[in-house]
Amino acid sequence: ACNSELMENKTGIFLENPEFEFHYLWSDPTNIGQRTDVSITQSFDFPTVYSHQSAISDIKNEQVELRFLKEQKSLVLETRLLLLELIYYNALNQQLKNRLTHAQSIASSYQSKFNAGECNILEYNKSQLNLLNLQKELESIEIERQLLLAQLRTLNGGKALVFDQSQYETVDLPLDFEQWYAQAEAVNPVLNWIKQELELSQRKIKLSKAQSLPKLQAGYMSEAVGVEKFQGLIVGLSIPLWENKNTVKFAKANTEAMLSLSTDRKLEFYHHLRSLYEKSNSLMINTTDYREQLSKYEHSELLNKALDKGQITLIDYMLELAIYYKSQDNLLEMERNLNLNLAKLYQFM
Repeated sequence: ACNSELMENKTGIFLENPEFEFHYLWSDPTNIGQRTDVSITQSFDFPTVYSHQSAISDIKNEQVELRFLKEQKSLVLETRLLLLELIYYNALNQQLKNRLTHAQSIASSYQSKFNAGECNILEYNKSQLNLLNLQKELESIEIERQLLLAQLRTLNGGKALVFDQSQYETVDLPLDFEQWYAQAEAVNPVLNWIKQELELSQRKIKLSKAQSLPKLQAGYMSEAVGVEKFQGLIVGLSIPLWENKNTVKFAKANTEAMLSLSTDRKLEFYHHLRSLYEKSNSLMINTTDYREQLSKYEHSELLNKALDKGQITLIDYMLELAIYYKSQDNLLEMERNLNLNLAKLYQFM
């Protein structure tokens, strides 16, 4: 489709087809002789028309490339966001597997204690319910992973991919947003398309003015009547009095509209990236602080020792562990949100 558009934009910018005419007329009375006319003519627009048409064609082809680039960037972003979601579910899957292994150990221990009469049915049931909940949670996470992998397979043309990455790559924020934004604006295909559209409308003003100038016609003609023969050149002039009426006004109005649209889109893009930048900065600070604070209060080993020594009950152990697990989940969600935001920020870079 892209190549066909490129070829289409190169049509209609050349000279009109030459015209050939042949006339054969018989006379009355017949003694005058037959008349034969032959003419070949070529019409020309004013020369500047062709230069403007060629420039317009080039601009349109650049817009086709920009539109293709925009669609490509959108597809890359869609894929990147999908992979970031997969990293989140891979990490969550690993954590749940570790928790499940630990829960299986606890359940097995309380099974032995219950069989030996060292714990009651309530504690035994709690250990089994804890194991069951983790098993079902892991199954739910695996379902989400498989759905994301199916979407990834669709984007990959139906070919399955193995993606088991569970950690995000480090992405830094630009130190100077204004300087970075200038680069982002320069490579944004949407803004560049609008820029080309503005240039296109300005070219159309010049084209409309050029088309309001007289058209030329040149050619050759011969006429033969009996033994007499005439031949010579044809020169013609077409004055476009009504054909292009209001075209210049329309082109100017369209240029003003595109100029307004260009200004609006630039402001919209600037504030959109500014918002993403500030949000990413806040998320990065919060995530780093949360990770550091969480590492200070990791006490799963202490909980295990306290449970083994009977210093805390099973329900207290599970409540304490649930708080820590929830904190780990919160950190994973914060990392996911940060990286999703960064992906959108760097979409066109």
